[in-house]
Amino acid sequence: MSHLLTAFRQRFLRSITFAILLTLISSLMLPAATWAASSGLGVDNGHLTACPASDNCVVSQNADAKHAVEPITYHLDRDAARETLLKVLTVVPRTEVIEQTPNYIHALSKSRIFKFVDDVEFYFPSDESVIHLRSASRVGESDLGVNRRRVEQIRLALLDLKI
Repeated sequence: MSHLLTAFRQRFLRSITFAILLTLISSLMLPAATWAASSGLGVDNGHLTACPASDNCVVSQNADAKHAVEPITYHLDRDAARETLLKVLTVVPRTEVIEQTPNYIHALSKSRIFKFVDDVEFYFPSDESVIHLRSASRVGESDLGVNRRRVEQIRLALLDLKI
């Protein structure tokens, strides 16, 4: 009888382990696919997308106090500022530029351990010498300030390069 109980317990534990593993994998993959379909990234009527209510986003345009960051000002011509920003992004850990136009840059930045993806956007309006920015996590409610720290580190790097 005890052999039968031991076999049942092992089978039950394997089933539970498999269910937990399957749940974890699907929760990491499915929200990203759902999110990607409705991301709303990019520039619309001269503005980056507003942040959601969650605490995992910062933006320099039309933001409430919780989500607001200052745009980055520059004193070079726009193309030089853009090229300098692109160089800075090459040294930001786990960050890859995936889209760029003359007035817009979209990069993905992944967290070190769990590889959560954040979207980092930069917009260069033609009528101002500023870089508007937005950094937002794709999943979760809080990022523990990661997006805000990232954009401030990028700002400091650009200041050091005297743009």
